[in-house]
This record gives sequence, structure tokens and C-alpha cells, in this order.
Amino acid sequence: MPKIVAIHDLTTEQQQKIKDVAPGYELIVTKAKELTTSIVQDAEILIGWSRSIQEDVLSANSKLKWIQAWSAGVDKMPLPELQDKDIRLTNASGVHSVPITEHIFSMILGFTRNLHLAIRQQSNKKWDTLGTFTELAGKTIVIVGVGQIGSHTARVAQAFGMRTVGVRHSGKSDPHIEVMYKVDQLDKALAEGDYVVNILPLTDETHGLFNQARFSAMKDTAIFINVGRGQTVVTDDMIRALQDGSLAGAGLDVFEEEPLPSDHPLWAMDNVIITPHTAGDTDRYSERAVAIFLENLKNYVNGEPLSRNVIDYSKSY
Repeated sequence: MPKIVAIHDLTTEQQQKIKDVAPGYELIVTKAKELTTSIVQDAEILIGWSRSIQEDVLSANSKLKWIQAWSAGVDKMPLPELQDKDIRLTNASGVHSVPITEHIFSMILGFTRNLHLAIRQQSNKKWDTLGTFTELAGKTIVIVGVGQIGSHTARVAQAFGMRTVGVRHSGKSDPHIEVMYKVDQLDKALAEGDYVVNILPLTDETHGLFNQARFSAMKDTAIFINVGRGQTVVTDDMIRALQDGSLAGAGLDVFEEEPLPSDHPLWAMDNVIITPHTAGDTDRYSERAVAIFLENLKNYVNGEPLSRNVIDYSKSY
């Protein structure tokens, strides 16, 4: 009997839904550290990923045909090798739209209402109205990397009365983006932003994209939010922009080096909000990821192409 191996916790109800869709498969739910070589190599479908099983997945004896990643980003997976073995790969894009959008706005509103300063004052038991208070209505948000998360972020931004500008590789329009630019027009888009939100995946093209030139293209009053990938930003260039006043502030959930070292200068900067790569965390994560998997599983068992969140190996996303 072909096997589906899940290395993430699934509720009894979720397991039963998988069994109902694929009654001809054996479902094994375990943890990556408990996997044996035989279990990995016998799996036809894998839910989740761990570097510890990479060698077994890529071995000549592996029966694997499809991996459902538990994350949206797949840049840490051996994509060329998976492509060579003709293993289909789908991700969890869409799971994060709500929590990441809310995280983005928690940072934006933190700066708008100076909550980042108030929390520091609270810790010191000081009553002081620091900073300039402003409003989101009428401001422009530039979303770099408009996918499902970016589209949802733009929809929420419009509810705040903001003007929405987007940047995406294809330049394809989005119902919630008022002006859409292609990547080669990035600097033009950045110049319009009061808030610049980076949701880019990590690819050869995006690595180090936000450098001194990009920060120079922004308004000196702009706030930069990064919930994409840390390696898309040249950290030293961002720090210089924050220090010399060419960038007003930054809300950062991802970093070039994680965990962020305790002696890193970003920790001590009053115009920076730091969260420890938690923007996508939600108690509804598993529920949404399983829904994506089930939709594709129905197609898979019927011999039809996977229809949702299929990774294009040529693009790495």
C-alpha cells in the first residue's frame, strides 16, 4: 500500500479527512527525528520537510513523488535536486495571508501611534508623549511582492483609507492594488511609499535587493516593513539608512542571521520594531495547511494535475 508520511501534528479529524480522500493510502504521522530511512524511502507523499531526511528523499531507492511543504518559503529546500527527481512540490502559500497581514499592520500602527516608544516608556515607568502622531488615511503603502499575502494586505490598507501601490514580477493587476509596477520599476514605486512592505521570496534575483540604492530611493519619512526573507535585505545598508535619517523606521520579522545575535545594533535602535520570525504564526495554521493539501490530494488520487500552490522550479517559488 502506498504511504503518505506527515511530519507535523495532525488532529484525529484531519487524519480522517486525509484517509477519506485517499482510502488506498496508509497515513503515517510522526516526527522528523523519529523517521527511519525505510519510512522516508517508502513514502509516496510527504507532508512537511526537514533537512535531516534530505539524503533519504534524494536517494535512488526513494519512492517519493510529491512533497507538501508546511511553509510558504521553499528556498531552504534542495530545489534543483527535487526537480531532477521529478518530485512535485507544493507550498502552504495562503495559510499566512491573515496573520501576516495583521502582523504588518501591528507594526505599521505601532509606528503611527508610537506604541514602540510607549512600551519602552512603560518599562521605565515614565509618562512621556514621545514622537509625532499621524494617521494612515491618505498615506501610500507600497507592497513589494504582491501574492496572496500582498493582495490581502492591500485590501486591509484600503479599509484604512490608504493608497495602494504594488510591485510584482509579472506586473499583473490586482483588484486591491491601485497602481502596479514591475520589478524593473521598483525604485519608482519605492519613491511613492510612506510605508514599504517587503513580502518577497528569496531567489537569486531578490537576494540583497534592498540595498543602499533601494533605501535611497525611499522617502526619508518612510517606514520599511520586512516579513519576506531576511536575505533580501543588506542589513548594514539598512542600518546606515536608519542611522543617518534617510529611513525613518523599520519593522523587522526576518533577518539575514537568525536568531538575531544579542549584541546586534538593531536591538538598541529606538526606530526599529523586532519580532522573532513570528509573522506567520497562528493557531489556525494546521487547519489551513491541511485544507490546501486536501484540495491537491483529491486531484492526485484521481490522476489529475495538482492545482494549488505548485512550485515552479524555474522561479524557485
